[in-house]
Amino acid sequence: MMSFLQIFHRRGHRIVPRRFMSTSLPPSPIPIFTTVDSYREWRRSALDAKKTVGFVPTMGALHDGHLTLVRRSLAENDLTVLSIFVNPAQFAPHEDLATYPRTLPRDIELLFQQSYTVPTQTAENAPQIRKASTIFLPSVEEMYPSGISQTVADQKGTFVEVKGYGEQMEGKSRPTFFRGVATVVTKLFNAVEPTHAYFGQKDLQQAILLRRLASDLLLSHPTPRNLHIVPTVRDQSSGLALSSRNTYLSPAGQQVAPLLFSALTVAQEAWDLGINKAACIQRAVNIINQKKNEVQVQGLDVKLKLDYIQMNDANEFDELGAEETRNSRERPVILSGALYVDSTRLIDNIILGNASEIMY
Repeated sequence: MMSFLQIFHRRGHRIVPRRFMSTSLPPSPIPIFTTVDSYREWRRSALDAKKTVGFVPTMGALHDGHLTLVRRSLAENDLTVLSIFVNPAQFAPHEDLATYPRTLPRDIELLFQQSYTVPTQTAENAPQIRKASTIFLPSVEEMYPSGISQTVADQKGTFVEVKGYGEQMEGKSRPTFFRGVATVVTKLFNAVEPTHAYFGQKDLQQAILLRRLASDLLLSHPTPRNLHIVPTVRDQSSGLALSSRNTYLSPAGQQVAPLLFSALTVAQEAWDLGINKAACIQRAVNIINQKKNEVQVQGLDVKLKLDYIQMNDANEFDELGAEETRNSRERPVILSGALYVDSTRLIDNIILGNASEIMY
């Protein structure tokens, strides 16, 4: 294996200048960049070599949902970059910024295990194996040169807001969330300059909003069409959507956490039968309430609190009318919800209608 100091895993690429290396980082077989300047030197080499760059932005604490995005990027791009940055601007003051899981050594190990074998045209050619090319690991100071406060009223500097698309669904419950997401992803796109970027369906509203951002800001790296949404990865036995925050769940919480997806599935089944939106959502709410009663009867030490279940247009995010049915909708619909299991907030969604209009 080539040295950690080498930018690419293949012959002929440049070496990371020593002035850009950090002595506080854990050992890694994958090059790590902690500054925009150092990363951009690497990116110029990729540009000169006419290599495509796939990008997977994360907040770390990697799980198979993240790794699925990595594997798709490896299959579709010459080079793959993964960023790890816990973004203060998308956490409200009362949320879990300080306790969000940070598992860098394990993240590096999991990332290095991912690979893709490029099909060869002839038997004489040795197979080419792609692995992650680099990790972009900026500090808060690097990403927010003007400083950052979790309180929006105290913030100074430049921020990005996608007007009219961040107030519904997740935005209704977390009013400043998408402002923070749009800001940090704009910064990451500017720094990384990806050919393609990959996001998970679990954060569907976020991904569609970012496509809108890429379109409105006339971004070329990536273009809106090259911002890809990949299906949610679920626990094979329970159906629970994988999330870094699942580690917060107690054993009792883990038992009931798949409830949200079960409730959304009931609503989906009703929608497919032609039942109107209001009745579909009520059926899902009934499932939640039934489970609450069962938890009490069984004496499980877990509290359930429904945040919302809603149906929204997949393009404009407008809420559907109470009487609307599948027969009145030409475009896909997002059926989404959020549920507190004790203090852990879980989100999930299902696309109703032609998912291929969104998932590409």
